[in-house]
Amino acid sequence: MPPADALLTDIGARLLYRDALVLVIDKPAGLPVHPGPKGGETLTDHLECLRFGLPRRPEAAHRLDRDTSGCLALGRHAKALARLNKLFAASGMVEKTYWALVEGGPEAEAGVIDLALARRSDDPRSWWMKADPAGDPALTRFTVLGRGGGLTWLALSPVTGRTHQLRVHCAALGFPILGDPIYGTAPRNGGPGLQLHARALALPLYPKKPPIRVEAPAPAHMLVGLQACGFGGLG
Repeated sequence: MPPADALLTDIGARLLYRDALVLVIDKPAGLPVHPGPKGGETLTDHLECLRFGLPRRPEAAHRLDRDTSGCLALGRHAKALARLNKLFAASGMVEKTYWALVEGGPEAEAGVIDLALARRSDDPRSWWMKADPAGDPALTRFTVLGRGGGLTWLALSPVTGRTHQLRVHCAALGFPILGDPIYGTAPRNGGPGLQLHARALALPLYPKKPPIRVEAPAPAHMLVGLQACGFGGLG
């Protein structure tokens, strides 16, 4: 996988959608959205050039894990960000579709994963999660899009938005996401990394108008696995 800074030489080239309130970009894998306790480069460092004449840079309206690529919505100003935050906070309001390559795979071609999630540790700095009946409700819908080479290509739609929900749900059912160093098997010999991509967003941002629908092309670091599972496109 190329370093994140190489992928963001021109962030404008990764812009998928733009209107008066929202931008949607194709975030590269390997770059955190927000600053962490260890510091280092984040997406925020690259957002200044996406002001498009507004006095302030846009801000991310939701989270994607550092190693997850794909659709990320940005609010262009404070009111827009507040509206987007409400949408993402309300369960089921924003339609999110992820592509994942998993080890093995479910027997069924489609289904629902209904497993509550809780933190593994009481340490507030820890983001690692586990399936726990006493935890917060978490619901994920899945559809098999293809199979091959011991992998399954899944479309995952989280109804709730728990931390690491898709990664924990897949691992708990016995088909961890390929390259997941926490819940699955870490990449070997500098492998392609976490095979999870935020493929599409549908944002019901404007009353009396259809949702804004945006897709991010398949990332280069997942193409080999996707093609092994029957994906015939280039993006």
